[in-house]
Amino acid sequence: MATIKDVAKHAGVSVATVSRYLNKKGYVSEEAKNKIEVSIKQLDYRPNDIARSLSTKRMQTIGLIVPDITNPFFPEIARAIEDTALLEGYTVVLCNSDEQVHKERHYIETLKQKYVAGFIIATNQLEREYYTGLNVPLVLLDRITDSQIPSVSSRNKNGAALGTEYLLSCGVKEIACISGPQDVVPAFERTQGFLKAVEGLDIKTHIVESQFHFKEAEKAAFELLSAHPGIDGIFAGSDIIAIGVQRAVHRLGLSVPNDIQIVGYDGISLGEMVTPSLTTVDQNIYQLGETAVKMLLNIIKGKSVDNEHVIIDPSLIVRDSTKEKSK
Repeated sequence: MATIKDVAKHAGVSVATVSRYLNKKGYVSEEAKNKIEVSIKQLDYRPNDIARSLSTKRMQTIGLIVPDITNPFFPEIARAIEDTALLEGYTVVLCNSDEQVHKERHYIETLKQKYVAGFIIATNQLEREYYTGLNVPLVLLDRITDSQIPSVSSRNKNGAALGTEYLLSCGVKEIACISGPQDVVPAFERTQGFLKAVEGLDIKTHIVESQFHFKEAEKAAFELLSAHPGIDGIFAGSDIIAIGVQRAVHRLGLSVPNDIQIVGYDGISLGEMVTPSLTTVDQNIYQLGETAVKMLLNIIKGKSVDNEHVIIDPSLIVRDSTKEKSK
């Protein structure tokens, strides 16, 4: 593989001249430019991005850190981020923190040394002092905060209320919420939205905390429905939880939506593929990812976005896991 020294020798110029040409900094004569271009083509020389970044102090790379890549929400949002970044000439490095602070910090510190242009991070462990002290462009994803860190998130409380109210409008008489872990901000907000929707109503309600994982959700739903057979509607804190609920309903010999109606939250593609297809609160995943990239690039380009928190309104997608609205 050819090096910058090989190009310089072949072109009959100094290494410094080739470096100025590659980095577009400093004067290079037209004659030297032509010689360098010919040498690069003949030698099939490919500049090393990391080496070049030592002089530019920045690579055209974005670090994306998510808490759980097995949750289908995150691959879908990663796709949106990658699509948008690529259009702007940036590549994306994806890291999975497994919801572990030490892994998250390890990735951040490692990528900082590689001169990434900035980070988009979905974190469950927001340590404001650490993030504000990073001195690197940063956008929080799906996590709103009262700090100065810019963020993009969904209006979770309103979305959960929307989904719960729709369930009630479909004739549900005893309703349950199977939430995500309450130490995760979006999960907590969705539970608050559920409570807001049922507040003051003469209806029996249940709340059970689960995880954003299929098997844990199935177990929680099976135990809940076995203990409370009168439940005929469930608002799930995510689509993965909702799919676990569907599995539990079938194990109990019941039918969706005839016996139990279900509304999920997220709007992942998998919700269309299950049978029956899932009614869900769509938090507009692609828009979340696209907006996060555009915000980060504004920061990288020196545009002020301090205290900017973009909150995207969710919408309801009605499918087959609910009945028609009561008249």
